[in-house]
Amino acid sequence: MRDSGEPGRAPVAGWPYRHGVTETANARKIAFATFVRRALDEARATRAWSGTEVSRRTGVSRQTINRWVRGDWASDPEAERVVAFCEGLGLNPAAAFAALGWDRTAAGPRAGQAAPPMDPDVEALLRRLVDPQVSDAEKFHIRETIRYLAYRPTLPVDVRKRGNQAG
Repeated sequence: MRDSGEPGRAPVAGWPYRHGVTETANARKIAFATFVRRALDEARATRAWSGTEVSRRTGVSRQTINRWVRGDWASDPEAERVVAFCEGLGLNPAAAFAALGWDRTAAGPRAGQAAPPMDPDVEALLRRLVDPQVSDAEKFHIRETIRYLAYRPTLPVDVRKRGNQAG
């Protein structure tokens, strides 16, 4: 018999939790916690990043990341934070969405809409990253350079213009 968890209401068959957490919600929390733990372990092992560095690179607070690792959240994580976490670590957010049981196919490019053209230099770097003939050391340097460029502070437009005028 399932317990509705409310005083004065009859239990309902098959409901094992009085506090309203379903087995599916628990499985999702465990799956997402496992995903986050593995992402953190990889960042520590391959990049020697601390929790503080992961937080800085992803823009997600250490407290939030720690709650995710513990599966200690009442409502689903915000999609924007999940995406920021994944992008900061160079991971595909679809894997995190799958762990959370989210169907995010609708969030991608619309059917019939072509992806914007990619810069040829970026395409060349991507080809090198998947080429089995390229050493792991070179792939590491490519990724680190891309991360550096992605997260470096940008100069205000007027400062950039002054640099072009000098000379």
